[in-house]
Amino acid sequence: MTVSKQRPTRTPEAEQLFASAKQYLAGGVTAAARIHPALGRPFMTARGEGAILYDVDGNGYVDFNTSFGASLLGHGHPAVRRAVERALDMGILCAHETADHVRVARKISELVPSAELVRFTGSGTETTWHAVRTARAYTGKHKVVKFEGHFHGYHDYLAYSAWPPLERAGEPDAPIAYTESGGIPPELSELVIVLPWNDADVLERTLRTRGHEIAAVIMEPVNYNSGTILPAAGYLEAARRLTREHEVVLIFDEILSGFRTGPSCAQGYYGVTPDLCTLGKALGGGTPLSAFAGRREIMDAVSPIGKAVHSGTFNAHPIPILAADAFLDEIVRPEFWTHLETLEAHFYPGLRDAFERSGLPVWVQSLGARFSLLFGVDEEPTSYRQAARDDKALATRFYAAALEEGVYFHYAWHHGISSAHTLADLDRALEGVEAAARRVAAG
Repeated sequence: MTVSKQRPTRTPEAEQLFASAKQYLAGGVTAAARIHPALGRPFMTARGEGAILYDVDGNGYVDFNTSFGASLLGHGHPAVRRAVERALDMGILCAHETADHVRVARKISELVPSAELVRFTGSGTETTWHAVRTARAYTGKHKVVKFEGHFHGYHDYLAYSAWPPLERAGEPDAPIAYTESGGIPPELSELVIVLPWNDADVLERTLRTRGHEIAAVIMEPVNYNSGTILPAAGYLEAARRLTREHEVVLIFDEILSGFRTGPSCAQGYYGVTPDLCTLGKALGGGTPLSAFAGRREIMDAVSPIGKAVHSGTFNAHPIPILAADAFLDEIVRPEFWTHLETLEAHFYPGLRDAFERSGLPVWVQSLGARFSLLFGVDEEPTSYRQAARDDKALATRFYAAALEEGVYFHYAWHHGISSAHTLADLDRALEGVEAAARRVAAG
């Protein structure tokens, strides 16, 4: 298959389709994040095949969005296609329990250290919502600690300070709970405590003085959502020790970090086991499936045993359950990770070299199959406030130029490699990246 280099980026069918969409869809999209600032509209997609996306005008692009992380297997993986076909043959069952649900939960429990018991949901937003509700029901306490720069979905309880403007973020060691959406009652901010990540002293002080009112501490163990910020040495271990001492539930939100560094997720990679975790995106093999899981004692707070109600007609629909079954079979194969590691070892140094040769100042921050490009940043960030100083205007110009070179990066904090990428795909992309970077650097 060929990847086309196209100039200009204006694609008539895409523009016409977006104009039509704006007549029937609010904002012309079904999810706000799909607007690409470099285009002024969404990337209008016709189909995906492996590591390649095709737009509605027939142009092909090497894909580094990978469905915002959901397509770790690439687009249309044969095992996932077979699983979906089997689900169709079953009659598109809905609101029923099957042997498949038990099997997928067992596989997750065997792979993910904290997952003694599992519950399935659809989106990551509802998954973190149920995890927090479960922690509150278990502890009898109501407040939740979250961290600046960490994203946990769009529900009212955690939609604070994911990407606050620095001028409205408050003091570095005492961030303000910045509301990320309109329509959230201001009273709910009283239930959230926002802290800087990677500062064990601030976490220790907060739990020591307020642990009696805190139900949970929730974090991304790898902060992919704000530039692939890694945990400082000993920080996760400190969080584990402190939450245990103060009888606070530790939740790792692994919606995005899950399965990026290995089948045991970030918690297995770092050797720190939380009380609860959330999983999603990659789990469904490109279909909508998430899960929250954790220690049996805490998960027993979920109905019908406990009082934290979790139910829903479309919970664990058989299409994503069978797709997840196929995904989990793929990721236990050693050659799956050998291939990804080969791609990572080739691509990330190649990116750094391409930007250096072009003269475009970009910091490449990576871990496992996910990475970030931070424009105008010249050292590894250890906090959101460092990463948030990246040059967004420069990023927009680069992403527009990359599209013209047949390389698709969505305008986001993170990008990814899939198992469908080949070294040849990456080499084609590196050529396009360098060409785009040279053009942008030249003004």
